Amino acid sequence: MEASDTLRILIIRRDNIGDLVCTTPMIASLRARFPAAQIDALVNSYNVAVLAHNPHLNSVFAYTKGKHRAEGEYVLTNLWRRFALYVRLLRNRYDYVILAGNGFTGRAAGMAKRLLPKHIIGFTPDGLPTAAIDLPQKVPTAAQHCVQLMAPLTVPLGVEKPAERLTLVPNPDQVRIARQQLNAHASYRAGMKLIGLHISARKPSQRWPAERFIALARHLYQHQRCGIMLFWSPGDEHNPLHPGDDGKAAAIINALSGLPLFPCPTETLPELIGSMALPDEVICSDGGAMHIAAGLGKPIVCFFGLSDAQVWHPWGVPFEILQPPSKEVADLTLEEVVAAYGRLMARVGQPDTQQVE
Repeated sequence: MEASDTLRILIIRRDNIGDLVCTTPMIASLRARFPAAQIDALVNSYNVAVLAHNPHLNSVFAYTKGKHRAEGEYVLTNLWRRFALYVRLLRNRYDYVILAGNGFTGRAAGMAKRLLPKHIIGFTPDGLPTAAIDLPQKVPTAAQHCVQLMAPLTVPLGVEKPAERLTLVPNPDQVRIARQQLNAHASYRAGMKLIGLHISARKPSQRWPAERFIALARHLYQHQRCGIMLFWSPGDEHNPLHPGDDGKAAAIINALSGLPLFPCPTETLPELIGSMALPDEVICSDGGAMHIAAGLGKPIVCFFGLSDAQVWHPWGVPFEILQPPSKEVADLTLEEVVAAYGRLMARVGQPDTQQVE
């Protein structure tokens, strides 16, 4: 293996926000093993904010997928930018490219091969080399968290265990803006306990009804005298490309008039990360926002529908999982959520809420 001060490693992760957040323990463990190496990441423009301030990386490169092109941007313009990025990466002459993921990623393997690195590490179905992957690892079959599933990818570099926590550093300017917006609310008091409720979920099976979020917010305020930060994805729920929860949020806000409720519609990923740095705890469904909260060190009550809690639960923070037998989050009762929040507070050594009356 090359001397650590000349070693060049590129990590490729092309998929969703939560997946990239869960890759940060791998990045941290590599940095701990090779403090002087050049460690870079290649991601897409949709999730690049996850790594924008990561202290363990030298550089973060991002390309724009066709479906994420800016409105009015020509296809050829996007292709030219991707070619320019390819040339820049090619010049870095990487020693190792790691195809981060929980399984075989053929398209990423082809991308890595074109960069002409000395070695490519990735999962293959049978653990045998392919035309691109010369340091293969067999796709894991054991039931583990996704952070643990990726651990074999760093074994060829002498790193066998991922870091115990996620790494997510918010943009300081976004945190400042979120704090200013909070301070501008007449009902906010300095030092007030804040609980974040994230009401959006991409999968229908992960959605909890507005009326139960309303009842939960009232209960939390009654027993905690806390402020409620209400997070949601802006937009019309009927938008076929980017459905949002403006209608659901409006119903909750109207019903909770008079409570210290702080609406936090987040148009961009940096906004979501910066705003979610403020609450003390977060209650949400499984998804990108849940992993962001975990990356920010927040204790979490999380709702799971048709997803594998063993693979995707929050990593490195106290959490309570609620997954009904039906795998439909809508079947969770207020009483179940209040009880889970009480258990979470007991774990972190804070006063419990009372039971629902």
